[in-house]
Amino acid sequence: MNAPQSTPARRLRGSLPLAFTGGAAVGILGGMIGLGGAEFRLPLLIMLFGFAALQAVIVNKALSLIVVLTALPARLVAVPVSALTPHWDVVVNLLAGSLVGAWAGATWATRMRSVTLYRVLAVMLVLIAAALIANHVGTLHHVALAPATVIVSGVVAGFFIGVVAAIMGVAGGELLIPTIVLLFGTDIKTAGSLSLAVSLPTMLVAFARYSRDGSFTVLRRHARLVTVLALGSVTGTIAGGMLLGVVPEAILVPGLAALLLLSSIKVWKHSTTE
Repeated sequence: MNAPQSTPARRLRGSLPLAFTGGAAVGILGGMIGLGGAEFRLPLLIMLFGFAALQAVIVNKALSLIVVLTALPARLVAVPVSALTPHWDVVVNLLAGSLVGAWAGATWATRMRSVTLYRVLAVMLVLIAAALIANHVGTLHHVALAPATVIVSGVVAGFFIGVVAAIMGVAGGELLIPTIVLLFGTDIKTAGSLSLAVSLPTMLVAFARYSRDGSFTVLRRHARLVTVLALGSVTGTIAGGMLLGVVPEAILVPGLAALLLLSSIKVWKHSTTE
């Protein structure tokens, strides 16, 4: 298990206005493409606020949980529960894998050397960049498979999504939504709401596992900073949702993917300075 790592002691520590601005900027970026922005927040926590790798993941997970809980009521207005109940089997299928994956991913993260975790996070940022491009290029189509194959594929996919979400501290919507469309044939709008139904329990399991690690105290030690980051993230996500479609996807998506790739390089470099 990783010992509690150093607290953020680099530049900008304690800058609450910067925390709100940074959280809002991340939320806007995510909201403009229908995500919570945790993918962009993770590098910010490491590079700008100086959190060590595991601490950044735990803070990111806490903030992602707050953003998802905030987005849930609005999502239920857009897609009511009555429209989701016919798809309960999709949620159960994916949760069968994602809950186990979340626990396993959080366990692995707490046991990794800090250098290794930085490198894993860098690789996963590249994965998320690729998923972002894939989700917004072309049209997703349902892949017709035998029922038994769909169930097995759902569990396996859920497991790996749970691992990625736990290790990065994200909700995993960028991976869940295409999986739901491809495997189960739902429309994008319904898939987005179903992804929240899978993400929330998955995030809670990872959060519970992280709470057993010494680094979890980062939330208490930096409660004010985390609170301001949360306020900024929620504000930005709402604003970004209102700006959805304002910037053409042909410009926005490649730009965000490039930002993630650049962030992955920066995070990887952190592994050489630890």
